[in-house]
Amino acid sequence: MRWALVKVCVAVTTMVVVAFAVPLGLVIKEMARDRAFSNAEREAAAIAPALSITTDRDQLERVVASAGSDSGMAVHIPGADGAAAVEIGKQRAVGKDITTTRKLGRASTTEVAGGSTLLQPVALSSGEIAVVEVYVPESEVSNGVGTAWAVLAAVGVALIIGSVAVADRLGVRMVQPAQRLVEGAHELGEGKLGKRVPEEGPTELRLAAVAFNSMADQVVQLLANERELAADLSHRLRTPLTVLRLNTASLGDGPAAEQTRAAVAQLEREVDTIIRTAREAKPQTAAIGVGAGCDASEVVRERMDFWSALAEDEGRKVRVAGIDRPVRIPVARADLVAALDALLGNVFRHTPEGTAFAVDVHNGEDAVIVLVSDAGPGIVDPEAAMARGRGSGSDGSTGLGLDIVRRLAEATGGDVRIGSSVLGGTEVRIWIQLDGRATPLRRGHRGTVRRRRRGAGVS
Repeated sequence: MRWALVKVCVAVTTMVVVAFAVPLGLVIKEMARDRAFSNAEREAAAIAPALSITTDRDQLERVVASAGSDSGMAVHIPGADGAAAVEIGKQRAVGKDITTTRKLGRASTTEVAGGSTLLQPVALSSGEIAVVEVYVPESEVSNGVGTAWAVLAAVGVALIIGSVAVADRLGVRMVQPAQRLVEGAHELGEGKLGKRVPEEGPTELRLAAVAFNSMADQVVQLLANERELAADLSHRLRTPLTVLRLNTASLGDGPAAEQTRAAVAQLEREVDTIIRTAREAKPQTAAIGVGAGCDASEVVRERMDFWSALAEDEGRKVRVAGIDRPVRIPVARADLVAALDALLGNVFRHTPEGTAFAVDVHNGEDAVIVLVSDAGPGIVDPEAAMARGRGSGSDGSTGLGLDIVRRLAEATGGDVRIGSSVLGGTEVRIWIQLDGRATPLRRGHRGTVRRRRRGAGVS
């Protein structure tokens, strides 16, 4: 495309130069000819006054010598009253042309060897017509024409070279963004998901670069969503695994019991490996999409019924509040179930047996707060716990449980905070925005949330 643009500019510029330079050169040539014959006419006119007064040869020779070169001018005076004709200077024109000019009585030009002659008729006092012949050499007619043509040619070549340079720069400006776009597409196809192209160049290529970068971002987003989905699905397996692991404690001793406990432990490790592999080196994470919504009170009651049996086996006191009437939230039921199971699973996994915990739901005009608190040892570094993928394998944590909760809250414009609970342990506060406005809930902020009456504990 670059060389095609250069060729087009060369062709167009050449045609423009030819269209203007050739006529201009012809005009200059004609002007030089007119200038030469105008000078010849002035020289002939200088002889006319003397011819009207005298036809004496000596006097006329002196006039011719003073008017111009005696070799370039001639005077032809016809004979009258028996007098002989007078010829002064070197005659170049043929006698026929001189006779014709005398008869017609008007100036004429004729071609001769080495140039042209101007034949100018002049009336004598005797009534006869004399002819003044002025020689105009070819060098005088073409004087300056060659220089003018050379200047025009130089200007034309300069214009063509300039057009080539401009066309080359324009071609580079067009080709380089296209080449970067091609290279970016190849690298993206090879799996280099971080490749982006500069959004510069002509408008069309700049829009193409914007579209390419947007497409690359979408590819990264889709891959991140796939990894998150795989991690989420794997993490949800941890809830029944936790129940299995805790139930294996009641199997007692024996080969079968040990094999069961070893199998459950191995299964937990495999799930952790799947989660970490799915989350490895992901470029970014998308927020969880808001589903059709669900009743938070119903979901909390259902999950607490599920976990209460295990809590009873471990001697844990459980308290639930704020679920005495429906609380609609813009969160899919499956996502809220996964978030609650992640938090409650962490309570059973990271607190000693017999540790009490509670779930509170606070409903408001513009937000719903779900509090999950326990009486355990608490979290030493809440910020590190909230950091995505920061969990280490030493304690069996993948770091994804709180991330599931965080993404669920942020999908509605809310957020998640970790603090100290009234029970003395950890409190995880899930703030769910009802109107979709992203206004983070600060610690201690009440807004329009009304605290529900605490219900009776579930044991």
